[in-house]
Amino acid sequence: MALYEHVFLARQDLAQAQVDQLAQTATEIVESLGGKIVKTETWGLRSLAYRIAKNRKAHYVLLEIDGPAAAIAELERQIAINEDVIRYMTVRVDAHEQGPSAMMRRNERDRRGRRERDDAERPERADRPERAA
Repeated sequence: MALYEHVFLARQDLAQAQVDQLAQTATEIVESLGGKIVKTETWGLRSLAYRIAKNRKAHYVLLEIDGPAAAIAELERQIAINEDVIRYMTVRVDAHEQGPSAMMRRNERDRRGRRERDDAERPERADRPERAA
């Protein structure tokens, strides 16, 4: 079977539970046609580069799929008619990435960098004069 990466963007006004349900529905479609979801990543609510269907943000979800072309065709057909999905893209890949995707590594690096900057900017308690009680 072939390997695919499928990313879809869901509307910004959906709750996280609804986004998870969309991913679950996609998983069921692929598995019913003999495919397998290798990994599912939710990248969260992110800003878009430009407005799409009056949305400035979208929930991003990545599915790594190992399955036949018929399963991908049916998944894309179902996703295209779903009003909650504003964009999707499926790409055939030679191999799936091991570990977290580049987007997830970037989020971890950003969080770690922010925390290190905050610690550097914050003076230590020993440097502060003690208050009189």
